[in-house]
Amino acid sequence: MRGLLPSASGLLLMLLRRRSCSGPPLLLLLAIAVCCLFYQTVMVARNRLRSTTHPAAELQGWKQSRDVMMEETRRLISDLEAAHRKRDAQSWSQKTPHRRQRRRAVVLSGQHQVSDTQVQVYQQVLEQLDYEVHMSTYAETSSVLRPQQGSGWNLLLCLSSAEHSCLRRMSFLHLQRHQRVNLIPELMDAFSDVGGGLCLLFARLHLTDLPMRPFSCASSNERLPFTDDRAPPPGLVAIINVYVLVTSLQPLTSFLHDIIVVTTNHEARGRPTKLSHFLPQQLGPENSHQVLKQIKKVIGEVLQKVATDDKKRQTDRCVKCYQLLTFTLLFTGSIFPEIIQVDTDLTFDSLKDETFEAEINRDLILEDTLNFLPRSEPHLSSETETETKGGQYISCTDSLPVCLSDDDFLLLLQFHRQMTAASSFHLLYPSTTCSSPTSSSPSSLSDLLVRVSCYYNNQRGFNSRTDENNSSTNQESALSPQGGASGLCADPHLRQIYTHPGLSLTPPFSRLVKEYRAEVTFDTVTIRIRPVPVSSGCQVHLDEHRGPRMVNYPLGLGSSRINILVTDDSDPEPEVLTVYTVHVSRENRPSLPMFSDHVTCSFLQDCGLLVRPNQSCGLQSHVPSPGPRQSCSSGHEPGRWIVPCLSCSDNRTCDWREVSWQPDSCYHPLVDRPLLQDCMKDRKLLFIGDSTNRGMMYFLMERVNVSLVDWGKAHDTLVYHNLNNGRTQVSYSYYPQFWLEKGRRPTFRQALLQLLHRSRPLVDSHQTVLVVGGVQWLNVDHLKTVRDVLDRESLRNILVVVKSLGMGFHLPVDGIRSLNLKEIQDLDTHNSNIIATAKHHGHEVIDTFSITMGRYKEFLQGRCACHFHEVEKFESPANSWFNFTGPGLDQRAEPENFSYHVRGPVNQVYSEVLLSRLCPRTRT
Repeated sequence: MRGLLPSASGLLLMLLRRRSCSGPPLLLLLAIAVCCLFYQTVMVARNRLRSTTHPAAELQGWKQSRDVMMEETRRLISDLEAAHRKRDAQSWSQKTPHRRQRRRAVVLSGQHQVSDTQVQVYQQVLEQLDYEVHMSTYAETSSVLRPQQGSGWNLLLCLSSAEHSCLRRMSFLHLQRHQRVNLIPELMDAFSDVGGGLCLLFARLHLTDLPMRPFSCASSNERLPFTDDRAPPPGLVAIINVYVLVTSLQPLTSFLHDIIVVTTNHEARGRPTKLSHFLPQQLGPENSHQVLKQIKKVIGEVLQKVATDDKKRQTDRCVKCYQLLTFTLLFTGSIFPEIIQVDTDLTFDSLKDETFEAEINRDLILEDTLNFLPRSEPHLSSETETETKGGQYISCTDSLPVCLSDDDFLLLLQFHRQMTAASSFHLLYPSTTCSSPTSSSPSSLSDLLVRVSCYYNNQRGFNSRTDENNSSTNQESALSPQGGASGLCADPHLRQIYTHPGLSLTPPFSRLVKEYRAEVTFDTVTIRIRPVPVSSGCQVHLDEHRGPRMVNYPLGLGSSRINILVTDDSDPEPEVLTVYTVHVSRENRPSLPMFSDHVTCSFLQDCGLLVRPNQSCGLQSHVPSPGPRQSCSSGHEPGRWIVPCLSCSDNRTCDWREVSWQPDSCYHPLVDRPLLQDCMKDRKLLFIGDSTNRGMMYFLMERVNVSLVDWGKAHDTLVYHNLNNGRTQVSYSYYPQFWLEKGRRPTFRQALLQLLHRSRPLVDSHQTVLVVGGVQWLNVDHLKTVRDVLDRESLRNILVVVKSLGMGFHLPVDGIRSLNLKEIQDLDTHNSNIIATAKHHGHEVIDTFSITMGRYKEFLQGRCACHFHEVEKFESPANSWFNFTGPGLDQRAEPENFSYHVRGPVNQVYSEVLLSRLCPRTRT
């Protein structure tokens, strides 16, 4: 009665207005009298109704209505569960006893490469879901999709560059009920072509009442700027990309993924986050619930308009088609968003500078989608379909008289499974506002969908009678993914290993396989890796207990080992539950063996890193200097790399095994072992510096002693006594000790004095050699300190060799500093100053910067990308006893059944230059 009063009185007043303009006064008075009489009659009836209806009786009636509806819904849910079991049993009964029939999936990659992560994720997830995967480029080239193949496939996935091929070739209205496609043609028609579909939608339906801006029809390269207005909370000033999965258009069923991309007015680019985290953090629980409600409302309105328009144009539909969409929402200081863009794919435009992040989040949504959709079963016989069609809620004579076609029944079963699935999707449509229960029977499939959604939302903590603005528990439930994840590390395995560039793992990734191998090309110098655990309660750390969850790794030549630790961080000390290992092998430069016909090429620097912009880069034709060449008088003579090639215009035609360093006007003679051993007799060599200096030391020890029987990554002081049959002593001190707090780090002066003290007695002549230097820490002040200390210690006549700076820290590796091109160019200038200062003090110099500059990609192990050496272990009989001392080490070690070898051609070059300066042929 309440709902009729406004309509009746409004109609009457409208009639009165019309009569007052044209009728005589008598009729007007009569009309007024009738109006008054009608009004009094209605008011008396309403008062009588109010007086006879007791609030308790009204509440009792509401409870009875609710109970009736819940009982009917429980019977509906029970029947749906029984139908699921029946269909599963029927599907299984049609499989052969000895060989289970596998579902077939077709992936059309279009212009995507097989190595693309999106293609790999599709293939890996589908295989895990027990699909037989067929890869093809386009629908026209797929043998499985040919007409003569009939209905021999279950799932068709068309990647973005193959969408037009699918729409052109596939007959979506004649798909079998066991076939599913990841496109809905009506949505593609409405939203495709970079907003052009939206413009057509506006023009066709006159959608001026939708919460969409005309800006959404503009080019996708444009972005609506933020307003300068600042509204107090709960307002938002942000652009949010939300990702929507539409599983049916008629009737409309859609879901919202928990991953979103947010760009606020304080951020230069978007960042991925979770809807269930972002809204409560920004707005608090109550307001976040209202914002989520508005997000669902505006998206639901637009999708409903498309569905309504499509219903007018055609009655057929693709039952099992689905579509992923990206809705870009603009918040300008309120809780009410506007749609400014709709895309028919997963887009991450605001993350375009973070390709890796975009790929990871796209893959996560794609994987969640495949797991969320009910699996397409093999084709059932017509008898089975007829039998299923006779089940409950399909006939009009049941207790709930709803007549469902088989297509509608399939959609209802699909929706029921989606509502019971644990996933990262929120229900978007149908609306889950269940505040007005009624005992009337449902009259359509849409009514049944609403009842199913309300039932499961009640199961998750919704109170259908509670006001929407009330309970914080309800708000948290609304923002929790379906079947919300536990905070416990229940399944300590990886869901996936994401890498950029994509790695082809051997064996293919499986959460139960713990060790993998992969190969990359020479030009792949870094890899970004982010493992994702199965359980959200688990944490992932790389390399160590408290390592990062995502990191940029440098890949040295040869094999790199990446450890992935799945941990439970609920305790102060993380507990490692599972360890995965990825061995990545990076190949050497592609090399072509030389034959008789070749040319000699040279290069100083790589064109990919112009350290010296005023000099040439890349391979150049080499013209040797005329006349006889003399041995070099210093270790820092200008030079370049020489390599034989078929053509200097193509570095792939070179024999990189024969590359060598050649000074421009002289040569460094190679010191053979007898001369080297004789030169090193009764000498003491002291090395102070970092690991690059240590690499030169171990190379010298191996050359002098024939083999290297001891090696370690020492970060303190070591003294080797019995080298060269006891005639040579080598000592080493690591500097700088960067891992210590600044107040506890020894100064360079302290480290040098300690090294001199541990190496005594020392002779004040060239029989004592001090080699000082490192990759980038050395400066001219250190050389002044060397001169001051040696003067005070009466060692001013010893031979000092300065190892100059070197390439390194040029890669964007997480956890360490990285240098940009300008900083590397400044480093070259700084290196020249070090060389000039060393010469001024009368020191020898080995210019390792010029040598490493052109081969900066050929680093070996180490996160700094500055190591051009690596020590390998070999199983072999030891040749001699080897005495050494150091903290925690015995004075005398018995030989083991293995030895070591220092490998690395770049390290070998500058180490041989060091030997030639220590043992020149003119030395007396």
